[in-house]
Amino acid sequence: MDQTNTTSLRKGPLSGVRIVEFAGLGPGPFACMLLADMGADIVRIDRPGARPIHLQDLIGRGRRTVLLDLKSAKDRDQVLTLLTHADALVEGFRPRVMERLGLGPETVAALNPKLVYGRMTGWGQDGPLSQTAGHDINYIAVTGALAAIGERDGGPVPPLNLVGDYGGGSLYLTMGILAALIEARSSGRGQVVDAAICDGALSLMSLAQGHRLRGLYSERRGDNMLDGGAPYYAVYRAAGGEHVCIGAIEPQFFALLCERIGLDPALRDAQHDRTRWPALRAELARIFAQRSRAEWTALLGDTDACFAPVLTLSEAAQHPHLLAREAFVDIGGVPHPAPAPRFSRTPSSVAHTGASGPLTCGQVISGWIAKAS
Repeated sequence: MDQTNTTSLRKGPLSGVRIVEFAGLGPGPFACMLLADMGADIVRIDRPGARPIHLQDLIGRGRRTVLLDLKSAKDRDQVLTLLTHADALVEGFRPRVMERLGLGPETVAALNPKLVYGRMTGWGQDGPLSQTAGHDINYIAVTGALAAIGERDGGPVPPLNLVGDYGGGSLYLTMGILAALIEARSSGRGQVVDAAICDGALSLMSLAQGHRLRGLYSERRGDNMLDGGAPYYAVYRAAGGEHVCIGAIEPQFFALLCERIGLDPALRDAQHDRTRWPALRAELARIFAQRSRAEWTALLGDTDACFAPVLTLSEAAQHPHLLAREAFVDIGGVPHPAPAPRFSRTPSSVAHTGASGPLTCGQVISGWIAKAS
């Protein structure tokens, strides 16, 4: 399929939205994957000689590519011309890099006042750490998120890069760009979206911070309801070494769990008695160790006991619920997580960008103009 024809096939809720992405790593590309899945036509600017997006690079899906040297005046002029036809851009360089390249917000706004300028960084565009290198683990460390995750008697455990890069970064950048695009429709003016991972991660900690302020939160790991401290919201080892989890917070769900697994009646009223949590946890651990993960799934998996087997990445693709919802889609023989969220009238989809190689700015602009006419 010719990449120049991809735009006409986009039917998601963002169909017709044009975004220029400056190639990078981490949360910027993930945000662009989300936007592309929702139908935005995203053109990725990458450096000459860059490797093409691999079929198994799931996060790079749904984009077309233009190869340009941003340090070349001629190539920068092509980028600026492209931006005059775009609705938004996404860049993840350190602060002031785009300005030094002659592609900063003021320069772009003079050419395209309605353009939304999405900026993705770890520390933000200002502040004492703004020019400092960092990664997800560093950003969630200063927000209190990392300290809150881990076993009671162990050290903090990095939660992959979900809380910082993708939760605090990509999702907030995506939300900010969409909000700014909506506002630009009425004002006729774009604006800068300063998406800092540390800001987003701190925002994600609002519930825990609220509980702390009300004296309902212990800063000791593994001492709270949602951090593994509560025995009714925890992971247990099943026979055979695999794991299962329960999240029976509500009394009626806990009561059902107790009934199904045959918990000692003497412990069934211990759910919210912290003094009896050690005994309750020990008994739950003993019970779950008696059967395999598959056996527990057969007994509890379709009940309100708030149970689930703990699956690996490869096992997840075979879970009956995910299969029924077609949560994975096949793209060129590669299983991709399906676009989320789901729309009833303008469904998202994974764009087929073909394998015809990179485009030129002229090809992209011609396609955009042709569709607009």
